[in-house]
Amino acid sequence: MKSDIQIAQEAQLRPIGQVAAAAGIDEELLEYYGRVKAKIDITSLRDKPRKGKLILVTAINPTPAGEGKTTTSVGLSDALSRLGKNTMLCLREPSLGPVFGVKGGAAGGGYAQVVPMEDINLHFTGDFHAIGAANNLLAAMLDNHIQQGNQLGIDVKKITWRRCVDMNDRQLRNIVDGLGGRMQGVPREDGFDITVASEIMAVLCLASDLMDLKARLARMVVAYTYDDKPVTAHDLKAEGAMAALLKDAIKPNLVQTLEHTPALVHGGPFANIAHGCNSVSATDTALKLADYVVTEAGFGADLGAEKFLDIKCRTAGMKPSAVVIVATVKALKYNGCVPKTGLGSENVEALKKGLPNLLKHVENITQVFGLPCVVAINRFDNDTDAELELIRSECRRLGVNVALSEVWGKGGEGGVELAQEVLRLCETDSTLTFSYELDRPLREKIETIVKKIYGGAAVSYSAAAVKELDRLEGMGFGGLPVCMAKTQYSLSDDQTKLGRPEGFTVSVSKVKVSAGAGFVVAQTGDIMTMPGLPKVPAAEKIDVDENGAISGLF
Repeated sequence: MKSDIQIAQEAQLRPIGQVAAAAGIDEELLEYYGRVKAKIDITSLRDKPRKGKLILVTAINPTPAGEGKTTTSVGLSDALSRLGKNTMLCLREPSLGPVFGVKGGAAGGGYAQVVPMEDINLHFTGDFHAIGAANNLLAAMLDNHIQQGNQLGIDVKKITWRRCVDMNDRQLRNIVDGLGGRMQGVPREDGFDITVASEIMAVLCLASDLMDLKARLARMVVAYTYDDKPVTAHDLKAEGAMAALLKDAIKPNLVQTLEHTPALVHGGPFANIAHGCNSVSATDTALKLADYVVTEAGFGADLGAEKFLDIKCRTAGMKPSAVVIVATVKALKYNGCVPKTGLGSENVEALKKGLPNLLKHVENITQVFGLPCVVAINRFDNDTDAELELIRSECRRLGVNVALSEVWGKGGEGGVELAQEVLRLCETDSTLTFSYELDRPLREKIETIVKKIYGGAAVSYSAAAVKELDRLEGMGFGGLPVCMAKTQYSLSDDQTKLGRPEGFTVSVSKVKVSAGAGFVVAQTGDIMTMPGLPKVPAAEKIDVDENGAISGLF
């Protein structure tokens, strides 16, 4: 079969104006970025009521290559369109870090892609650059304030705001800057996060409009004074300039799938270090225009889906009508401790050992959050009937059906079985129950997630985390939801504990408030906010020819 990029480059894309018209988007709302991309000015849609049913696509704990969650989301959207349903797709924008690292892009794959895939995976409409510029403007204004007399009394050892760049660059995790003499700045320890970990990314994705964005930017805590009082972006008079840099970035981006289903690709926080969902503005817009809206949440349901439901849905007043949990036979055997080299052979015993991982995610969605779900098996050629039947029978015991997804090779046609089950689920009654109540103490919320969602036994806190939790409670941030920063490879905070581990303790090493985004981040294990490149990065295989045609993207 052809590579992802070959399929995408050979596709016949419709002019984006035609895609918009089919989606009911008026021409005057479009801001064109060439022939096949546009931003949508959603100002006039603000008071339009939501009419669509929301479908959340999540997954089990993945292998390093991922489980095809985005591919399934795209294929499901196309399958719903094939069944005559007015459908829109909402995805996150890819980060350049994974594109050039090990995971590759995030535009789907095979015959279930959003296009133009090269643009989406690279610079797209410049949203990430705007977010990085706003982040680093705030960092520059913070250091300049200290250099120019430090009227606010900022303690340089209590600065929490870091610079960012949209690249995997471990060399920048921890740095010392301001060297070279008095006029070159104040020497201090500093560091970079990847852009998708910036609080500004979370703010943009949770803001309802430009004024809400500016208000959230103003509330962001960037440092503390010598007498331990928080310093905000508003104290530095920075929110206006940052909002000016982001005035276009907050507008959702309209593209299309290979089968011309309208897709809003907007925002891109990582789910292991942020809340992992596309923007509220994009999802809200789609719900006002379409009858069915498919969206995804990053990594496994323990991360992306939990945050989608406990943070995004709570913030935006949304509720999924159905949830899709994507799994692969390979990943289930991987969770059964089969090495990556042995995943292609039938191994029912290993599958039995790995299945509890899937079943835990199913239980979380149906029993903790109270939502109907279907398991989508992203099928590969070497999956055997015995393996597939075992998954079906185990899921059936929990009252959940299994649908095979073959959208990678067949496009929307390969997702019809899944789409039909999703449509059935969308007609069932359900009530979203959050995993914790906001009025509980921060520690209790953290421990509820660990015990109820992860299946852990306890939480241990570093001395610094305990001190910060007490301080945040005292500052009035105790009523915020919690955003857990945790490895995506395990239900625990130890990526070597595969399957469904029990009796484990999650270690919270660091806590910080994202006051603009509106949540408290609890950093667990050795999770990092700046990834590094692998020994052989994907960037080594990416090239461009004399005609500007890109190769090697996947």
